[in-house]
Amino acid sequence: MSATLFAAAVLHCYQPLLAVAQPSALSGYYLNLWTRVGSSPLGGPSNGSAFQRLRLMWDGGSGPALVDLAYEHALTFREPGTLGAQLFTAAAGSASGGDWLMLDDQIDAGEGALWRHRIDRLSLRFDLGPDADLVVGRQPISWATTLMLTPADPFSPFDPADPFREYRIGVDAARLRYYAGAFTQFELVARPARAGPNGESTLTLLARATTNHRGWDLGAWAGTVHDTFGAAAFLTGTVGLWAARTEVAVRRIDDRSALRGSLGVDRTFSLHGREVYTIIEYRHDQLGAASRDELLSVATSRAFAQGEMQALGRDVGALQLSCQLHPLLSASNLVLASLRDGSFLLGPGLGYSASESVGVRLGAFLGVGEGAALEGFTPRPGSEFGAIPRVIFLSTNFFF
Repeated sequence: MSATLFAAAVLHCYQPLLAVAQPSALSGYYLNLWTRVGSSPLGGPSNGSAFQRLRLMWDGGSGPALVDLAYEHALTFREPGTLGAQLFTAAAGSASGGDWLMLDDQIDAGEGALWRHRIDRLSLRFDLGPDADLVVGRQPISWATTLMLTPADPFSPFDPADPFREYRIGVDAARLRYYAGAFTQFELVARPARAGPNGESTLTLLARATTNHRGWDLGAWAGTVHDTFGAAAFLTGTVGLWAARTEVAVRRIDDRSALRGSLGVDRTFSLHGREVYTIIEYRHDQLGAASRDELLSVATSRAFAQGEMQALGRDVGALQLSCQLHPLLSASNLVLASLRDGSFLLGPGLGYSASESVGVRLGAFLGVGEGAALEGFTPRPGSEFGAIPRVIFLSTNFFF
């Protein structure tokens, strides 16, 4: 069944609920992205691509039930014989680790174009009294504590280099929340997925508790992540003028236990009369590659296929700076470093707010380190970020 037919069927089934609907809201988002990618042994010759993304969002409901719907079209134009730029989740499609509901489809594909559509959100929220609610269907769920490197987020973590974070990808789940007080919350999430090594079904079933103690937010979750054990603890607070964040997870996967954790600080300060925001984070992940020789095996691992890996290296650092140059103009720079192989990814950018609903972004990505090579037909990355080709992109966002 196609995505649009499924959505129509679901909304038809709930028509009695919406007969006396509360005022609904319709909004949208359009992204126009132009990209030029340098040549590389893995990606082929230098090429360009154009990507268009249209997202329509609607929410409304009646009584205790509320509907949240987001429907997207994605159209990519690329030079014949090339893959085009697929470095960002905006252009790569779903990165949620295996959708359970088949709510996406390919409309058309040619030598130089690919047109797809997807229902990214389709959920019903039921109020279960003043202290609890239940959300069923495709929905965004984030359990991240750190801002960029988030190994303890078991759902759909962002790529730390992704400049398009307007919307988190929805996952298919049932989520029960109970609010025990102003600062204490309990959650239970059940998420089926098609995320096994061969596309077989898996189940994520997790319980989570969060609270606040003396100004520090803390909590933990435990259960199964894609049929294997997982648990995590997290803490957020302030140290002086800095916000401090840390999360630590334990995963049982591929017949071994792995420790995964990250810590980071962030703050806003003034520099020569301009507001500067900085993020500094470090991540250690025993699921990652201990050396460059293990990069390929990690890229083909079960954890990577399930969407759990934001980076391939075992030890990764991140630094992001953003500065307001003018009320309408901002500059930023991202540095991702693989501390095991010494490679870097640099991501400078400029953003311009043409209006309250229109933004323009110019950016680039430059990998520094030993590049990739082909040994026969087998790709061999010399380093994690050195294998990434040079990228220049120009994007325009419209909100309506």
